[in-house]
Amino acid sequence: MLNVFTLVNGRLVQEDIESPEDLARCAPIWVDMESPTPEERRWVRQHFGLSIPEDAMDEDIEESARFFEEDNGELHVRSDFLIDDEDDPRHVRVAFILNDRNPELKSHGVLFSIHDEDLPVFRLLRLRARRMPGLIDDAKDVLLALYDTDVEYCADILEGVHDELETISAQVLSGQLTDDTAQQVLSAIARHEDLSGRIRRDMMDTRRAISFLMRMRLLSAEQFEDARQILRDIDSLEGHTSFLFDKINFLMDATIGFININQNKIIKIFSVASVALLPPTLIASIYGMNFQFMPELEWKWGYPFALALMVASALGPMWYFRRRGWLR
Repeated sequence: MLNVFTLVNGRLVQEDIESPEDLARCAPIWVDMESPTPEERRWVRQHFGLSIPEDAMDEDIEESARFFEEDNGELHVRSDFLIDDEDDPRHVRVAFILNDRNPELKSHGVLFSIHDEDLPVFRLLRLRARRMPGLIDDAKDVLLALYDTDVEYCADILEGVHDELETISAQVLSGQLTDDTAQQVLSAIARHEDLSGRIRRDMMDTRRAISFLMRMRLLSAEQFEDARQILRDIDSLEGHTSFLFDKINFLMDATIGFININQNKIIKIFSVASVALLPPTLIASIYGMNFQFMPELEWKWGYPFALALMVASALGPMWYFRRRGWLR
């Protein structure tokens, strides 16, 4: 899918592109390619002279090769953006190509983005840029706005994680944690830990991309200050992420502690029962020897007496354990 955006009165406007002629009639500021077909790649190559690398979205590319500048002035940046899918949270690799030094292009330059899936960050930026005039002035503003929106998107996810951890904390600290509830709590905690880790990785990747743009000396003074503000926002998110990791570890330890307590209660019951049944077992063993002069052979009340003695010998230890509070 080929999404082409032009700048009209400070707003991003999406153009309908059905043919190479439609592409030639507009002056785009952002060309977003979502799973582009070979035909769409050919249109972009013919109109802009841009050749998209075959390894643009490879996941195994070396970290040191994710940010570089071509001899013709094209700036290549590869970043990961998070998709907060409840069933499958994941990162999607996006390849950016910023071309604002080619004299054949318009003065604003063009930002090219290539990715395999539609991203929430991209949808949110398109919505904002249509409603907020003056948000975008050139292609570099689009790239910075994407990173800024990504930070806000991660902040919203962290806020949701914090709210859900508060609910889990109330369950854990209520003192009524059954084994089934503990299993659900552990599953939720593990999911939030994985999501928090992905957010931290996303912030680290965004920090590296912003730092690269600042080092390349392509940003204006206003854009440079915007980039510094994004880095400050990332610092605050990383601090909050550390707090959430500490909370997750505490809830994990507390949940495992309650599971151990429940298991110890079961073991205690078996231990008390085994100790209480030792005297009856001893009496039953003695009376089961069937010697000639045992009461059950010479006395008609021998068996009832043996059974009563076994019950009495079991009730004695149970009364003692209850008095000590070991049966609570």
